[in-house]
Amino acid sequence: MKIFLKFCYFSILIVLLSCGSDTSKKEKISEKALVETENNVQESSTTKTILVFGDSLTAGYGLDDVNDAFPALIQTKIDSLSLGYTVINSGVSGETTAGGKSRINWVLNQKIDIFILELGANDGLRGVPLTETRGNLQAIIDAVLEKNSDTKIILAGMQLPPNMGHDYITEFKTIFPELAKKNKLYLIPFLLKDVGGNPALNQADGIHPTVDGHKILANNVWTVLEPIINL
Repeated sequence: MKIFLKFCYFSILIVLLSCGSDTSKKEKISEKALVETENNVQESSTTKTILVFGDSLTAGYGLDDVNDAFPALIQTKIDSLSLGYTVINSGVSGETTAGGKSRINWVLNQKIDIFILELGANDGLRGVPLTETRGNLQAIIDAVLEKNSDTKIILAGMQLPPNMGHDYITEFKTIFPELAKKNKLYLIPFLLKDVGGNPALNQADGIHPTVDGHKILANNVWTVLEPIINL
């Protein structure tokens, strides 16, 4: 338990968020994340579980301590309120929706009470067909609900820069609210609200949030999560 962005720099983002493009390296990272997730899920058997399933933003890329990433900050908030939930960080840097789809069953090895889905940015930055991104996200949602129809799912919205093409970025942005409406999910309209594009809240790469940036991400998530916990 202790455990976007101004459009001018999105050309860098595609490189940095896909830092797992080296296949063998990413496989090792994924395997490690899967093992850690399984261990954490087993340890959380006495509490309700919140699982954050995402990419480098969830994983806390570039931070000295993963406990400074937004999932851990949410855990700290939960602990301070004695709410009895364990937050599991299942983030893999460079993850795409296809990658998430391929590993989803690994993390569904116990009842997940709240599932936060934070994937899609890497798809958009790589120009993956939007039908594929939408289909993969739907497949992940289906897998979660098939495992336990009572699981509450929160979908984290993302956006793309204009250089990806007006039609592409417009449709990309609509994927998240449309999926949320179709599947009756909870929605974080834009995970990086108030962080993206602010140099003071991003690391030297100008992309990944700093410790202070992650605090804002945690608040963006908490705004949607808190009412669900208190239902």
